[in-house]
Amino acid sequence: MVWPLAQRPELGRRRTVAIVSGVLAATFLAALDVSIVGTAMPTIVGELRGFALYPWVVTAYLLTSTTTIPLYGRLADLYGRKRILLAAITLFLAGSALCGLAQSMLQLVLFRALQGLGAGGIIPVTLTVLGDLFPLEQRARLQGLTSAVWGAAAVAGPSVGAAVTDLAGWRWIFYLNVPVGLVALGLLGAALQERVGRREHPLDYRGALLLTAGMTLLLSGLSAAGEGRGAAPVVAVGAALGGAALLVLFWRTEQRAAMPIVPPELVRRRLMAVVGLGSILIGAGMFGLISFLPLAMQGLGAGTATTAGLTIMPFAVSWSVASTAAGRVILRFGFRSSVVVGMGAMLTGALVLQVVPRWPVLGWAVAAAALFGIGMGFSATAFLIAVQNAVAWSERGIATALVGLSRTIGGAVGVAVLGAVLNGVIQQRLGERAAIDALLDPAQRPSLSDALRASSERALAEALSVAFLLILLVVTAAVALVVVGFPREVLAGRVGARGPVAVSDGARPGDAREEVER
Repeated sequence: MVWPLAQRPELGRRRTVAIVSGVLAATFLAALDVSIVGTAMPTIVGELRGFALYPWVVTAYLLTSTTTIPLYGRLADLYGRKRILLAAITLFLAGSALCGLAQSMLQLVLFRALQGLGAGGIIPVTLTVLGDLFPLEQRARLQGLTSAVWGAAAVAGPSVGAAVTDLAGWRWIFYLNVPVGLVALGLLGAALQERVGRREHPLDYRGALLLTAGMTLLLSGLSAAGEGRGAAPVVAVGAALGGAALLVLFWRTEQRAAMPIVPPELVRRRLMAVVGLGSILIGAGMFGLISFLPLAMQGLGAGTATTAGLTIMPFAVSWSVASTAAGRVILRFGFRSSVVVGMGAMLTGALVLQVVPRWPVLGWAVAAAALFGIGMGFSATAFLIAVQNAVAWSERGIATALVGLSRTIGGAVGVAVLGAVLNGVIQQRLGERAAIDALLDPAQRPSLSDALRASSERALAEALSVAFLLILLVVTAAVALVVVGFPREVLAGRVGARGPVAVSDGARPGDAREEVER
């Protein structure tokens, strides 16, 4: 049976600008939401009076947006990118509007979950659209643009959130998404055209249910495992193990499914397997850095929340700049050069990170964060484009989604493990965490006696030293995996008139002009 894939059209300038603008607007929606909501949370809790549900405002969004990533990737492969992307943006806007109308914390949590359902499709499908419509030369540069949007949102989000909350009220943080989303819907609806062959798609409902339930339990458990108080760790570990068991059952189901959500033959390919494992490892290192480096500067460096924000800002900025530069490196020298540069920068950043607990100076922290951002910009961009370029159109959506999902899972696992280690060392050295809580609060810090403050700082420094050493080991493992495991012909590419061409395990490159006989 011949399935005609979406043709890569000859895009005129106006259509190109419209599509890219629509993609960037959609990306901005998801990127800004990650950083802008946290600033308004104290005000929201004060008005809606639901402090017990405070963590779930973020957790509900992250769970739904993460667990749906592979589902959106597969649906985009089955039914086309346009309709799935427009549906995801519509869900996100509906959730945003309802969040602004919420009258209680429970309503806000539920509407944030709806918003996350839309966000789960925006990022993987927009990246897939760029992979479909633009040749490698343009795609490498466009990846830099999307990363720049993420960097700008990360830097501007907290300031914009504070200003909007003070001047117009917290509800406008969500209402502002609506005009931006409508612009994205209008541009993509009018300019994005694709032709997908009609066929019956036996949707793998059982696989979708098992995947969603397994990922929800796993991520919920891992997110709570590092809490370290009462029975919470036991419940969290039970949830994580239950989720892992469901994911094993999901994998066995996919082996027999006629149209699996995650094609087993795709995951078994050497390129996809190594990219997935590498993304898990660098995700653990990246999320570990952005979660615990601000803690070091606020607790050991006697900083404030502003200091903590300044510590992470170089990470976002350097990632966006490096992603733009990675496009040029890939085109000139191939995928392997970009990955090697990125991994080298990340390993150097992990080494610099070891100095911070012993010498908590802002300069060391900024250097470590900037080097990690450079590493992510060069390596993550090359990972994504290499995978997109090495699979057929019918697999590009799920392949793109799996790269992002792997990084998120690595982050959840990494932060949970590092949190458990941190709590364990502090408990062993100090006996209780009340003094650590006071040490991290600039208002309470002066109330600590000199002896208690010194012992608390020693315990926190020892705990962070162990955590940062684990980050170094994880990054080192990622470097070793990439050097040894990656197919050299994929990463090296062939540099010709149109740039590097990736070839992977016999899979034909994903040129949308082709037709694949199924």
